[in-house]
Amino acid sequence: MTDNDSWYIEHFQPTGSAIGFRLKGKLDEVQSPFQKIEIYDSTDWGKLMVIDGAMMLTTKDNFFYHEMISHPVLFTHPNPKRVVIIGGGDCGTLREVLKHPGVESATQCDIDEQVTRMAEKYFPELCESNGDARAELLFDDGVAYMANCPAGSVDVVIVDSTDPIGPAEGLFNQAFFESCFKALKPDGLLVQQSESPLALLDLIRDMRAEMGKAGFKAFKTLPFPQPCYPTGWWSVTIASKDAGADFAFRVQDAQAKPFQTLYYTAHQHTGTLVPPPFVAQALGEG
Repeated sequence: MTDNDSWYIEHFQPTGSAIGFRLKGKLDEVQSPFQKIEIYDSTDWGKLMVIDGAMMLTTKDNFFYHEMISHPVLFTHPNPKRVVIIGGGDCGTLREVLKHPGVESATQCDIDEQVTRMAEKYFPELCESNGDARAELLFDDGVAYMANCPAGSVDVVIVDSTDPIGPAEGLFNQAFFESCFKALKPDGLLVQQSESPLALLDLIRDMRAEMGKAGFKAFKTLPFPQPCYPTGWWSVTIASKDAGADFAFRVQDAQAKPFQTLYYTAHQHTGTLVPPPFVAQALGEG
């Protein structure tokens, strides 16, 4: 909602909290077949993308999310070559994935083309890799895409989705995770955004349970700051087929990464693997 056209305020009922941004004005709005997409210009956070009233990203802080949903899982996998991104229409995750020279192909499948078109117009820095020869952009149903994905053909699946409502609702259940499990190679990894570990631990537990029903054996939830999302603290959860997975990562490769990041480092990755005690206890990790 807007307050006298000077602030954008999102009230987030599940956490009993709200977050707001002071605005310069509204830049654009489009109603796609799936959702309403709005673009605002703010005084301090750059441009904002809002989908169905929920904050998706800002110019100033999107790097936290895009880096943490991409680099930890790619440095955890021994040699990721084939990556599939479900969702991710703003293309920021695709950009981060394709910073890895060893990645040979990255398919992004988002149901709503309008998200990408708005990102290209208002967040062009996130779309720098859209023309990369290794990139494939599809505008289709991600659930159906994974269901039809050849068995054992993918190294890493990244589920860069909105909250588990509306078009993203089907990305948080056993059937979808079974499709991901089938598509992944034996050493393949799944990573999915998993909401706030401060306020939505029940959702993280439920998501892990659904992943477990689909065959995944080990899980690791990585928390990180995300100021524009409810509570300002967010997470991704990595799932492995290997019950003995300890989620150790290629530290030397991460230290020697041939690209720049604003948040992710090997040291940061190491620290993120040790969750705060209340999170560890709630998720059975401590």
